[in-house]
Amino acid sequence: MAGIDMKHLNGKSVYKGVALGKVLVLKKEDYVVKRVKIENPDEEVKRVEAAREKSQEQLQKLYEKALKEVGEASAAIFEVHQMMLEDDDYNESIENIIRTQEVNAEYAVASTGDNFSEMFASMDDDYMRARAADIKDISERLVRNLSGQNGIDTEFEEPVIIVAEDLTPSETVQMDKDKILAFVTVHGSTNSHTAILARMMNIPALIGVDMNLDEIQSGTCAVVDGFDGAFILEPDEKTKEETKAKIASEEEKKNLLLKLKGKENITKSGKKINIYANIGSVGDMGYVLENDAGGIGLFRSEFLYIGRNELPTEEEQFQAYKQAVQNMAGKKVIIRTLDIGADKQADYLNLDKEENPALGYRAIRICLSQPEIFKVQLRALFRASVYGTLSIMYPMITSVEEVMRIKEIVKEVKAELNASDIPYKDVEEGIMIETPAAVMISDELAELVDFFSIGTNDLTQYTLAIDRQNEKLEEFYNPHHKAILKMIKMVVDNAHAAGKWAGICGELGADTELTETFVNMGVDELSVAPSMILKLRKIVREME
Repeated sequence: MAGIDMKHLNGKSVYKGVALGKVLVLKKEDYVVKRVKIENPDEEVKRVEAAREKSQEQLQKLYEKALKEVGEASAAIFEVHQMMLEDDDYNESIENIIRTQEVNAEYAVASTGDNFSEMFASMDDDYMRARAADIKDISERLVRNLSGQNGIDTEFEEPVIIVAEDLTPSETVQMDKDKILAFVTVHGSTNSHTAILARMMNIPALIGVDMNLDEIQSGTCAVVDGFDGAFILEPDEKTKEETKAKIASEEEKKNLLLKLKGKENITKSGKKINIYANIGSVGDMGYVLENDAGGIGLFRSEFLYIGRNELPTEEEQFQAYKQAVQNMAGKKVIIRTLDIGADKQADYLNLDKEENPALGYRAIRICLSQPEIFKVQLRALFRASVYGTLSIMYPMITSVEEVMRIKEIVKEVKAELNASDIPYKDVEEGIMIETPAAVMISDELAELVDFFSIGTNDLTQYTLAIDRQNEKLEEFYNPHHKAILKMIKMVVDNAHAAGKWAGICGELGADTELTETFVNMGVDELSVAPSMILKLRKIVREME
């Protein structure tokens, strides 16, 4: 590739950072399996066994990694895959095709995979239907190991710039965070979950880059500049030197911020504000402690529910929540109850495809319609409350009636715990303000709850009637819109009038252009991606 001219591409920046390194192009198209006549079936059967062993090892590694980074619940999927690899019917079918049709192992595995996943997909039982994708997954893994192909979950030898059409949140989670320099994708929106994850992981990321992946070769040297949205392939020496200088200056800034660890979030005139962290799983706790967060303002419990085939048990949930509150050693941990639906799906909940999911059956609406699911989560939360300072937050509230119904269910859960002599604490319970309806009745809601947390992502989308996942509407999406700021002010004032506190946990909380505005408005808490905590502390401490 030497001697090729520098190529300059542009995209939208999701996280402002700079990276220089080799590109790894992730292509998701299936490896084309050819049918080849063979002489020695025994040999092919042996190849399948070897590939199966290799797959088991990979899945074990993935399981251990997922366990560390995203917690037990999300890791369980890899255990399921390991079990499926050992399934007798599946393995007998592969061997039978090899021997009767005298064909190569790759073809036998791919055919079995297709047959089995079709069979599962047509079953009535939802659990079984969900197996179809798993079968596909393990079959592709086996074929990759037979043919020496690399899959999407590659073990990177050295840190790389990941280039792909698009990445799902689960793919992003699967990768080794220490081996990723940056993400560059063709699709995506700045408010998508992958974007939020990139910010969470402190990794420069560009989306909406107009590139042809077939023309980009893995191993090519590249620059990702999150400040001006540039993706430069084959940079010349001058560009490399400039980039290295930029990286060094960013490092310097980072070190300066580290000096702010242990300091208070207080203005020169003595105004205080709490700065907490948003996290997606127990695996993110390290970032919280590393960046000196005052507590956790949003712990997204849905990561326990996504990427698996059945509801997480009370025990699984209890262990995750207990770990989170223990790790924070008495600092506040606000756990949001299940916020699934819309763009976050879980097959086993049988959520229908909706025309307009953002306005659909989601979050608290699922919990109130299926209280048995809700109760399991509440029991786990209350059980974990004795291990630290836990608060519960309910999403997507639109009425007083919903809050009253939640209170009834909580009462039932507490009565059950009392009857079984299970200890719990009376915890702080608050609601998310993310609908214009909740803003307008926030004076009434404030009387019923202990705190408000404003979810600005949804509040902006509902107020401006803009789907935040729609790339075409990016230019109309204005989070600084006067209407949003007036709403925040109204919510804060109504909370204070009732003697309650109000914070912001949406992406707007991390917007450094608004930090001063929020402090002056009297916002009590900002909950942001861990990487933003010290940056906000610096702004607050420099304020008059």
